[in-house]
Amino acid sequence: MRRLRQIGLSSSSVASAGAIARKLARRIQSALPALLVAGLPISIGAVLTAAYASLPPVPVPPQNPITEQKRILGKLLFWDEQMSTSNAVSCGACHIPGRGGTDPRLARHPGPTGAAADDIVGSPGIVNSNSENDYQADAVFALMPQVTPRASVTPINAAYARELFWDGRATSQFVDPDTNQVVIPVGGAMESQAIAPIVNNVEMAHAGIDFSGIASRLASVRPMELATNLPPDMAAAVASNPTYGQLFAAAFGDSAITARRIAFAIATYQRTLIADQTPWDRFDAGDPTALNAQQIRGLNTFNSPQARCAQCHTPPMFTNDTFRNIGIRPPTEDLGRQIVTGNPNDRGRFKVPSLRNVGLMASFAHNGQFTQVIDVLRFYVRAPGSPQQFQDNIDPLVPGIAIPPQPLNDLDVFLRTALTDPRVQAQSFPFDKPTLFGERAADRPTNLQGGTAGSGGRIPSIIVDGPAMLGLRDFRVGLGNALGGASARLAISFSPPVNGRITPSEIFDSVGLTGTGAGNGVGTTHWALSPTKLSGGQTVYAQWIVADGSAAGGEAFSQVARIPVFCGSAGCRTACEWADLTNDGAVDFSDFLAFFNAYDTADRRADLDGVPGTDFGDFLAFFNIFDGGC
Repeated sequence: MRRLRQIGLSSSSVASAGAIARKLARRIQSALPALLVAGLPISIGAVLTAAYASLPPVPVPPQNPITEQKRILGKLLFWDEQMSTSNAVSCGACHIPGRGGTDPRLARHPGPTGAAADDIVGSPGIVNSNSENDYQADAVFALMPQVTPRASVTPINAAYARELFWDGRATSQFVDPDTNQVVIPVGGAMESQAIAPIVNNVEMAHAGIDFSGIASRLASVRPMELATNLPPDMAAAVASNPTYGQLFAAAFGDSAITARRIAFAIATYQRTLIADQTPWDRFDAGDPTALNAQQIRGLNTFNSPQARCAQCHTPPMFTNDTFRNIGIRPPTEDLGRQIVTGNPNDRGRFKVPSLRNVGLMASFAHNGQFTQVIDVLRFYVRAPGSPQQFQDNIDPLVPGIAIPPQPLNDLDVFLRTALTDPRVQAQSFPFDKPTLFGERAADRPTNLQGGTAGSGGRIPSIIVDGPAMLGLRDFRVGLGNALGGASARLAISFSPPVNGRITPSEIFDSVGLTGTGAGNGVGTTHWALSPTKLSGGQTVYAQWIVADGSAAGGEAFSQVARIPVFCGSAGCRTACEWADLTNDGAVDFSDFLAFFNAYDTADRRADLDGVPGTDFGDFLAFFNIFDGGC
């Protein structure tokens, strides 16, 4: 069919065969969600590449075969914000399917020198936090969310790559981070990539956490409790196995949560994210009507020797999986592939990204420098007004690319429209997703300003960047821009502030602030949102009171945070569920032991009375619930 189409011939038999194949593929794929939810023994990789013949079968390492139980566990882990130590970032937060699997949020990193010219458009991560999960000021981002030093890359179709990330540091050999043993000798780039962001101190984790800490977090939470609008397969999985222990047991045979299993599950899910139903795929399969005249002109330009596009963005992947330096910035700012290989000849080289779904993306290149496809094309052809092209170690294919204005516009249209999979754009299975906490403005805390100044004329700032979900055991409220070395107390109220001040209904014990001098004081209170004291739908107002001799009356008051308390997707936690520390659905002697162990180790899970810190009040709270007949 390709040969007939390429030489311009038409054939009723070819068209008929193509129509039959496409009809069959559509019927298979329309049935796929039901088949997966039912747990039928189907070959997921085969089905996902059945629509058109352009993409080969998905490579799967024999050490991690695809199963439905692993796929759905991986999907849950990929989208669960509880994987992060801030409870506000998931893997999926930076990889939105409807934006081609990349991040539309376009946060700005000041770059290596701080000058505007080398700014990087990356993804927002977490506020810098120490090993106790206390906020601490970062040298670059202070007490704002950190930003990744490179733009996000798509997981869609990434299963075909030999190495992953812009510099290829996620290698084909997967090493278990718990045991340091090689688990997958070849073909494990997806596994290598899957676990890296989870313990990254910019993206998802506080300092010092390892996978035993991640496992403990997962064992103590309800899967996807922070999300709403779960897709059918995710909702069915959580209904059947309401704890991560049960989900891991279904996928791996027992309830142990390990780094290897987390990597295997997420990688399995990502191997099912195959986008192969673009207009170009239909055209390549023999449908001459799949592309319009302008798209065909753009395709011809794409394939032309003058444009050189196909030499690196080679169909059907629209990447050749190599590393190139196209001269966007001087290599001294980011050595790229050289960081991994140590080879000076690799300086400034980055992975050639696939152009599939490029029309959905919000930024382009490793530093997110471009926000429109046409701007990238203008950079290549050195159009007037395009950014400087740096020549140090530039790929020899780049200089001299020549495309006239009209073919350039046609190429732009082809890339933006002919390479978009409609399922990706619509976020339909397998590219569907839940609604995350970070996407629900009504559930997010907000800063209402207010407050009074302390030393240096500075008004202390309040930091609340996580979800106030009822039953959350480590809700953090931070303080910054205060007097270093001072003490501060967190006050809460259920009434709105008046003239920038709240009338406290409760004031918690004081915390000592780190730092020295005016504006350098930082502190954190960890508050367990107990269902014995709070209820879903309430709004809490919080304000710090800082002991500061330079403030009027000896106390400076922070800005006020408005904090909506909401119930998780499984419903409002009851007192009995709150005391179920083992997360096994019952409050019994095992929870009694778990409480004492947590109390002895100052584990925040023992904080049951709704007042920050562990003390005798937590004993009373636990025994009152335990004796209440749970």
